[in-house]
Amino acid sequence: MSNDIEDDSFTMPLGRWSVFYYGVGHMLNDITAACWFTYLLLFLTDIGLSPRNAATVMLSGQIADGFATIFAGELIDRFGHFKIWHGAGSILVAVSFSSVFGGCLPCKILATCSSTVETISYSTFAAIFNVGWAATQVSHMSMVNCITLNSTSRVVLASCRNAFTMVANLSLYGIALIVFDVSSAETHDDIENQYRWIAYVSIFIGCCFVGVFHLGTKEPRSKIGVQGDCHARISWAYWFQKVLYYQVALVYVLTRLVLNVSQAYLAFYVINDLRMAQSAKALIPAIIYICSFIVSVVLQGIAWNGQRLKAYYSAGGILWMFCGAAIFLLTRSLSSFIYAISIFIGIANALMTVCWKFYSLVAIPSSAMFMSILRWWIA
Repeated sequence: MSNDIEDDSFTMPLGRWSVFYYGVGHMLNDITAACWFTYLLLFLTDIGLSPRNAATVMLSGQIADGFATIFAGELIDRFGHFKIWHGAGSILVAVSFSSVFGGCLPCKILATCSSTVETISYSTFAAIFNVGWAATQVSHMSMVNCITLNSTSRVVLASCRNAFTMVANLSLYGIALIVFDVSSAETHDDIENQYRWIAYVSIFIGCCFVGVFHLGTKEPRSKIGVQGDCHARISWAYWFQKVLYYQVALVYVLTRLVLNVSQAYLAFYVINDLRMAQSAKALIPAIIYICSFIVSVVLQGIAWNGQRLKAYYSAGGILWMFCGAAIFLLTRSLSSFIYAISIFIGIANALMTVCWKFYSLVAIPSSAMFMSILRWWIA
């Protein structure tokens, strides 16, 4: 009798506070990821690393992310304990992220300015950051289907998480805009201080929301009633035999490739090629995300079906092609047009991302292992 009552509670719609507590759980990952992809390469080259060494640091993080994602998904599916994985990953993210943007710690200890030591130091902390990020993301995403059996509540949880992703990104660019506007960057120390302030404030905000998540969200049960074991064991090799896996992976990779590449190199382009003011490397990404947020809200009210998903996703891709061509042809004398282009980039990003999100809610199984193997393609 008690089991029936417990199962009924998992089919009931979730309350607003439960949705809110879950939705803020990825804020630290989101705000640090926005800073990572937008400013890491710019920061490393500004403090004196060669473009090759800066790329090595970024690559080391992505390789670590690829391996960590697979292992995190396998272990979470096997043992559960979502909140432990989430908490441990968040600690790694906070410590390693502050170590990257806080300067080269081994260089200070060894009293050396060797580029080799700097590259090894930043690469190590970049790898640790991505290991923690993967553990936090996989555990947070995969616990949705163990929190509730109610399909409407699952969509609401995903939507709330997406909304706070937007909040995190806008918060990061708001912080960056203030820092770049208020402080000057004339010396090596000035540059480090700028990024250090951005990193520390971002970590503080993210950790506050992680605390709210852990205080407000209960550890989901391993078994959730009539639909069986949430952690049903499925071999990772099973997914490679499914056409669905490759279909979803292709859409996921193309979407993330567009978003990540544009996010990582747009700040470079604005400062190094167009020679715009320092505030532009925060203002332009902010414009993109504000436009994405507005379009995402509008798209939430559409009744989606397969044809519309394909049409809107294709429209986003085509719009991005035009934006890419415009950026390629843009000259320094016409640099102000980058603001208009940013608006259309934001629209294109929203079309592709929202269509992917809705598709994932329908097509992707609840297994953490599936999500981990899928994310491996991104790394």
